[in-house]
Amino acid sequence: MQEHLFNRRKFLGKSLQLAAGATLLSPALSLARNLEICDLSFYHTHTGQSLDIAYKISGQYDSAALQKVNYHLRDFRTRETHPIDPCLLDILYTVKQHAGGGVYEVISGYRSPKTNGMLRKRSNGVAKRSLHMKGKAIDIRLTGIKTKELRDIALSLKQGGVGYYPKSDFIHLDTGRVRCW
Repeated sequence: MQEHLFNRRKFLGKSLQLAAGATLLSPALSLARNLEICDLSFYHTHTGQSLDIAYKISGQYDSAALQKVNYHLRDFRTRETHPIDPCLLDILYTVKQHAGGGVYEVISGYRSPKTNGMLRKRSNGVAKRSLHMKGKAIDIRLTGIKTKELRDIALSLKQGGVGYYPKSDFIHLDTGRVRCW
């Protein structure tokens, strides 16, 4: 009987130690649960460069990461950079979450007015006041998912514009008003 009490006391003592330890860890565990890291992976189809980046942590944009994104999504023809709208990155992040992950294949990020003008002369599908020239649009694919499915995910979010180009196998996303084509 005494051995039984000893084991029970030992068990209760260990349980209290574990509970105390868990209480001390509780704020850290709570903080870890609230720590959201928004990350994106890009592969630029024209430059061959890749970028894996955490651009926002716990709701705060990382300015150094945003600078790297600006450079990666630069106008590859003129090499000009422009600030990319962080809201565009948030849309990309949300789409990626719904799609289950993947790497964004970038066809076009920022476009200088010069590049946009040149592309307008070649195609009537390029807007005169394209949001690409403001860093508010991107043309992409996402590895591991069909472009049509990617379009459907983006449309379901009702965040900005969504263009679908099945022959060229990419979608356009922007932070403008909700619309689709």
